[in-house]
Amino acid sequence: MLNFALFGAGRIGKMHAQNIQAFAQSNLKYVFDVYAPAAEEVAKSTGAQVVASVEEALSDPDVHAVLIATSTDTHVDLIVKAAKAGKAILCEKPIDLDTATVNACMEQIKGCNVPIQIGFNRRYDPSHAAIAKAAQDGSIGKLEQVIITSRDPGMAPVEYLKSSGGIFRDMIIHDFDMARFVLSEEIVELQAFGGAMVDEKITEIGDVDSVMLIMKSQSGRLIHINGSRRAIYGYDQRVEAFGSEGMVISNNQTPTSVSRFTKATTQVQDPLYNFFIDRYVDAYNLQLTSFIENVIAKQPVTPSFEDGRRAQILADAAQQSLETGKKVTLNW
Repeated sequence: MLNFALFGAGRIGKMHAQNIQAFAQSNLKYVFDVYAPAAEEVAKSTGAQVVASVEEALSDPDVHAVLIATSTDTHVDLIVKAAKAGKAILCEKPIDLDTATVNACMEQIKGCNVPIQIGFNRRYDPSHAAIAKAAQDGSIGKLEQVIITSRDPGMAPVEYLKSSGGIFRDMIIHDFDMARFVLSEEIVELQAFGGAMVDEKITEIGDVDSVMLIMKSQSGRLIHINGSRRAIYGYDQRVEAFGSEGMVISNNQTPTSVSRFTKATTQVQDPLYNFFIDRYVDAYNLQLTSFIENVIAKQPVTPSFEDGRRAQILADAAQQSLETGKKVTLNW
């Protein structure tokens, strides 16, 4: 049995709490949130105990792992504290918005030797995972191109966007990780384009709401990512791998696979999911399952801290390219 302490009882923390309690080999022992009523709500629904501080939970030797679902600016501090306390760590992405801070965190936890998994849950989506497998097992021949579409249903509030770190660090960072996952190698060249296609006010906070990226991998494969803060038809998430002997596509998900045919319409399907937790419910469950099983078996966890760091570096490179209008070369 793996006993967890949950840090952060907001929207995503509540989901993680339920998933921990649903798994036969895990138990949620403690929950902490700076907003006590949120922690109390999670504790009531799971049977966990509310703690007054992070340190209180980390000092308990019966706590084996922590799940960090707090605001991004607290991640590094919590990772360092948990690692030094000898706890396994599953932390929501990103590690931090600043790569220098991520690097400093890496230095601080050297020698702690605890499992650290970063929450790029999309690697665990069954359809996306099948794309990565096909891209690497030769079933579509030699992989030549990867195309990723990532569009949110609607713009987040401006107050959130002001502190989000920008579209590359907040949103497209998932797609940088997905590109690395499908390619199984590093991206070495990148050029980003962006604009305010949805709301021109986004430029007032130094951000954009629509982006396209062209990238090249170490072996010369080509990658295209297109992203938007608004898709009026729902949460648009697609991944395509194209090779010398075929193509595989991970398409959008809908609540059912029913198609309707009438005099007026052909092959009408349910609307796409409109919320990321609904779209990736299986991925979140499988991510946690993998973490628990690997920690218990003392096997490596994935995506690793280094995977999180490299996605962050790509996000920085994309921002640099957008601001300068130039291609950025990465030396790993």
